[in-house]
Amino acid sequence: MRYPERVVWLEERTELGVLSEKALAAIGEVLEEKVIPAQTRLVQENTTPDGLYILKQGRLEGDRINQTNSVWAISLLPGALIHLQELLFGQLTQRTIIALSECELWFIPAPKFQELVAAYPEISQAFTQKLAMELVQLSSQLTYQQERQTILRPYLVTKAKRGVVGKSRYAERLRQQIKQATNDMGSVLIFGEPGLEKDNIAALIHFGSAQRREPMIKLDCSTLQASGVDLFGRAGGKPGLIEWLGTGTLLLNNIQELPESLIPKIAHLLETKTFTPVGVQELETAALEIECQAKIIMISERTLPSIDRLVKHLIKVPPLRVRKADISDQVEYYMRLFCRAKGVAKPQITDEALRRLQSYDFPGNLRELESLVERAIVQSPGTKLLTEEVFWSAQTKKKEFRVNLLNANPWLRRFLRSPWWPDRINYWFTFSFFAFVVAILFLAPQNRQENFALNLFWAWWWPLILIGFPFVGRLWCAVCPFMIYGEITQKLSLWLWPRQLKRWPRQSAEKWGGWFLFGLFALIFLWEELWNLENTAYLSACLLLLITAGAMIFSTIFERRFWCRYLCPIGGMNGLFAKLSMTELRAQQGTCSAECTTYQCYKGGPQKGEGLATNGCPLYSHPAQLEDNKDCVLCMTCLKACPHRSVELNLRPPGIELWTTHTPHTYEVALLMLLLGGVFLHRLPEINAWLGLNLDLTQFWTHLGFSLAALLLPVLVIFVAYGWIKLVIWWTVSRTQNFIKPRSFIELAYGYLPLVLGANLAHYLRLGLGEAGRILPVSLATFGLHGEGLPIVVAHPAVIAFLQGVTLIFSVLCSVILTQKIARQSFKCLFPQHLATIVLCVGLWVIIVNSVI
Repeated sequence: MRYPERVVWLEERTELGVLSEKALAAIGEVLEEKVIPAQTRLVQENTTPDGLYILKQGRLEGDRINQTNSVWAISLLPGALIHLQELLFGQLTQRTIIALSECELWFIPAPKFQELVAAYPEISQAFTQKLAMELVQLSSQLTYQQERQTILRPYLVTKAKRGVVGKSRYAERLRQQIKQATNDMGSVLIFGEPGLEKDNIAALIHFGSAQRREPMIKLDCSTLQASGVDLFGRAGGKPGLIEWLGTGTLLLNNIQELPESLIPKIAHLLETKTFTPVGVQELETAALEIECQAKIIMISERTLPSIDRLVKHLIKVPPLRVRKADISDQVEYYMRLFCRAKGVAKPQITDEALRRLQSYDFPGNLRELESLVERAIVQSPGTKLLTEEVFWSAQTKKKEFRVNLLNANPWLRRFLRSPWWPDRINYWFTFSFFAFVVAILFLAPQNRQENFALNLFWAWWWPLILIGFPFVGRLWCAVCPFMIYGEITQKLSLWLWPRQLKRWPRQSAEKWGGWFLFGLFALIFLWEELWNLENTAYLSACLLLLITAGAMIFSTIFERRFWCRYLCPIGGMNGLFAKLSMTELRAQQGTCSAECTTYQCYKGGPQKGEGLATNGCPLYSHPAQLEDNKDCVLCMTCLKACPHRSVELNLRPPGIELWTTHTPHTYEVALLMLLLGGVFLHRLPEINAWLGLNLDLTQFWTHLGFSLAALLLPVLVIFVAYGWIKLVIWWTVSRTQNFIKPRSFIELAYGYLPLVLGANLAHYLRLGLGEAGRILPVSLATFGLHGEGLPIVVAHPAVIAFLQGVTLIFSVLCSVILTQKIARQSFKCLFPQHLATIVLCVGLWVIIVNSVI
């Protein structure tokens, strides 16, 4: 015996051990050694076997590629005989066999094996009977598998459509969760919004698991019978789908639509991995329970408390609106997929089109994105470039009725990104001109007829800034001299005393800052009226210096523009009226979340691509999170810093935020009431004459008391109107039994905002149209010169009265419309507020318009 060790190995490790020692010695003589690397195909199914293989070391896997019956799948370990049956019975190979690892094999060529069978008949005798029994068993298994396939075929899931596309942290986490769910047979609940291809994620879990060769079936819970007989089977009758499924995967789609009667049974199945066929008596339940071998995956559009606690793997699929970073990869994938299916060249997508897609929230998620991409390609046959126009439906509600002025006017973008706006304007002009104006107010004559600075402040600045609010919002704050001095003070203090400025106490500032500026504005109003600031130059200068001092003091304490954001009284008024503006600065949220990682528009930073080096937003407002014009001073720092062209300067319906994204604040309503009362305060002589009171306004306490009454009068009218609204709603509900949810006073009060702006503008039109045109002779008079003969442009009193009346009427109409938009209630319910608006307008007409005529 030449190879005794081979004989021993064959006898101990293989089925050939039943042969005689002489036959084993003969087999050992002809064995040839072979080594095949991992992932190498050893045998191709349905071919003539080239010989007998004996696996000595390694691992092989066999299956039929063209059939999915699990009966054909085998795993071969050392000692396995390959092709013994085929060689004895003259058959073709039954399986394709692949090496899972590097394998060492012994091989006997087919001719030599046939010689051994002829020389030693015991070989065929020993295995013929055994192989015949295996064939019977295999035939029985095939019959069972065929019946099983017939029953399961209507529900079969044959493959996963695609993997998880994208590189965002959401996509990475989703892939990790899928991988964890493939490692065991634990139950899985996948939940998320419609259109997220949750069934594909379930397929990825199944086909990535060790049970991938077992069948996976998908059942819609809305179609299941309430008894559960199709799922669990009937006692003494046909088995249910779970029994037929065996060790496969059961996918229950739309689990939230499961019949109520089945919820306890599914919960029991998840908890115990057992079930009871329908029709089993309660006393027999425990004895007749059947073990569930299948992996259970459920899909839902929401979490289910009764189910969540029982599953092992809970996977929340994030909606596409939070995965904006993956949209680019998703679009490329869909384009490649669709173009390959249609046999057309894949076009490129422009950056603008991608930004439009990233700014859209995709309520239909991946399904909607796929449809948009497919439609865009179909609508643009033969094109090499997909522009934003072909994605016309990808528009969020926040972008509706908006036109980006920066795209429509490239020169405007260039100017706003240039050093001129606003830095050079502020440091080369505003800084010095403001100092000059303050000096003139102190040193020159003290009345408006002889002091051009006083004329500029009251006859030019006030009317122009009020006219500007509906058009450019809070633009004045970008070139405001108060904060220019505050920023210069901040830089000088840091140079002289290097330190870390304090961070903003946001919580306290949000709570009390608005009330601080309200109180300061109230004091300024009283000071202005009681000491006649309109015609007293040095007191007007003191007012300007007081506000400037506040900006300088707080700039030495806190970083950036804390004073502008929370405490400045003029800034508070500007922010309130800016809500009515027809322009807004916003950013494409999708682009920011998808492409931006540095947030330089908010934090500041060095130059990056197209983005310039900046110190970040002075008000700590991220443009992608802006929903209120009061939080933006249009300094365009974010526009300069953004490397992705995300920032937009939009033309929009005036005041649209007030009935869409607005958050009401009590201190803003208080300031609104103060600004309305301020118009009455400025007209105390007219009110005194109209009411026939004949009060002596030269007496301080009389003047003060009458001033406070004028401030409170419009507030009283507004509160009475709101009380009337509550009564109307109560009466309507009591009679019709229809519930009507009244809007709060704070919400409805913003409906008066157009009236407040119009009233202030009507008041200052008298100065603007009656005195602003005298600026040339007044300027000469400031320096002691005579201005006879210089042009004077003033309006006739009748023209002024007409424009004031038109302004008031238009503001009333706007207030009525805005109130209806905010409240979304019937005109009847809101009639008291509309009547209050008209009453206030009549009062303003009497004291403003009639006093001019």
